[in-house]
Amino acid sequence: MTIAAAVTAPTSAPVHVAPRHASPAVQPRAAPRREPSPLNPNAPAQALRSASPGGGGSSAAPDGARAHIANLDKVLGKPPQVPRPASHAAASRQGQGQGQDGEQEPLNVRHGLLNALNLSFFVPMPGMRARTAADEHMSPRSLMHMQQLLSADSPRASPRCTIAPRWRSLHGEGGWEGLLDPLDSDLRRELLRYGDFVQAAYQAFHSLPTASARHRGLMLPDRSYRPTRSLFATSALSMPPWAKRPNTPEWLTQQSNWVGYVAVCESEREVARMGRRDIAIVLRGTATCLEWAENLRASLVPLDGGDSSDGADTPPPEPEPKVARGFLSLYKTAGDKVRSLSEEVMDEVRRLMDKYKGEELSITVVGHSLGAALALLVADEVATSIPDAPPVAVVSFGGPKVGNAAFVDRLASSGKVNVLRIVNAGDVVTKVPGVAPRLPNKKEQYQHVGAELRIDSKNSPCLRPDAGPACRHDLEAYLHLIDGFTGTGRPFRHDARRSVIRLLQLQRGNVKKEYVNRARELGVDPAAPADVSRSMAYGNCAVASPS
Repeated sequence: MTIAAAVTAPTSAPVHVAPRHASPAVQPRAAPRREPSPLNPNAPAQALRSASPGGGGSSAAPDGARAHIANLDKVLGKPPQVPRPASHAAASRQGQGQGQDGEQEPLNVRHGLLNALNLSFFVPMPGMRARTAADEHMSPRSLMHMQQLLSADSPRASPRCTIAPRWRSLHGEGGWEGLLDPLDSDLRRELLRYGDFVQAAYQAFHSLPTASARHRGLMLPDRSYRPTRSLFATSALSMPPWAKRPNTPEWLTQQSNWVGYVAVCESEREVARMGRRDIAIVLRGTATCLEWAENLRASLVPLDGGDSSDGADTPPPEPEPKVARGFLSLYKTAGDKVRSLSEEVMDEVRRLMDKYKGEELSITVVGHSLGAALALLVADEVATSIPDAPPVAVVSFGGPKVGNAAFVDRLASSGKVNVLRIVNAGDVVTKVPGVAPRLPNKKEQYQHVGAELRIDSKNSPCLRPDAGPACRHDLEAYLHLIDGFTGTGRPFRHDARRSVIRLLQLQRGNVKKEYVNRARELGVDPAAPADVSRSMAYGNCAVASPS
């Protein structure tokens, strides 16, 4: 028979063509029996009971459930769970046995998928176990969202958009009126970027605190900026010999320490997006013993550094701008091998202004804690000593009071300086110095300067409402709250994208317990050193030495 005849032959009389090589006949396989999945909410209960012999709860259903859960874990990218102790395994088997006997439902068909994924923390539904305490409630709406927040890609910046037409208002022109409450999305992203610059300063200092003035490794989260100069602060105090201990690190007691850096935006695409070329002056907070000692020198002194007549009965006719003695000492004192912070900053600002002469420029001075206080002194000197200085904005994270009312008026009357103070409710540092010693005149007392953006740790879904003072002053807690802040009285931003790995590692005791436990299940170790995963994602660049 020909091939065509074989093809057109009726199916009732099939034609078998002998193969060229003899081989055993292959028996057709029977179709596999498909049993209903216990995770399928549409499967009838009768089908689930009949899936096992005798209607009893055999191991087929639990094995299938475990297989489905394993597949779901692969889809969600969830790492394998840590094996439980034998006691927990025995308790689990006992619970399964009770369910098979009918006393307890082995798998809630209605909420089986949610129970399998253990999403009862996020999606409360009837029949699920109640939360242990109100202060341990978590907010992330899904396991995938929480895993993104706990990923190593920190920070997850919001999408960039062009801000060139409105960069002056975002930089403080008009005192940020209408941009703070509710918080403008573009302003939020700018604040987070500058806050990460300060985090990079902390990381650079603590990674190598005794580095020389010539070279220092620095990792910037925004690669469009390039650091151009290291900044050092020198204390006028010295550690007495009796206070030194043999095992005390040298950097804790040395007078001159690396305090920050100057960076400039060199990406032409970023310059076009922002509408100007930005010069960032970044200053970290208190880290050494002598810096702590300078913070305690709270008497007001004139900006020229001379002695003030604090104990005089009558004030001078014209109020003189005065600032805290300790802050001015760190700003104006020169070290044995480094110049003063004032000289370094002014020299670098003039050099960059000359290099980019003719371009639209801006200066942003950002600092946390002590760095925020020094940032006000930097902004005041730039505005008063450089006649053609570009607009200056100060971003203060948890900064203390710096000067008296005359100093505040001096900054406001310059017409070039705009100050934004970001304050976390309950942060003690933002309330000091409260009263300067030996100053009976009320006008000589400390006063805050600039606009205020007030946030609160109680609004965070991750932090405990009874978080301690250290957490309320922590810079990463500030950035976490800014990322979720939408406005006074409004809920935390549901699409906040900033990773909470660093917050978990730095403030584990102030993070809700349920959140810490879930992080462990997702493979995140809260006890791991901070910044390890972040450093891998950042580009490494060196801060040039003063030359």
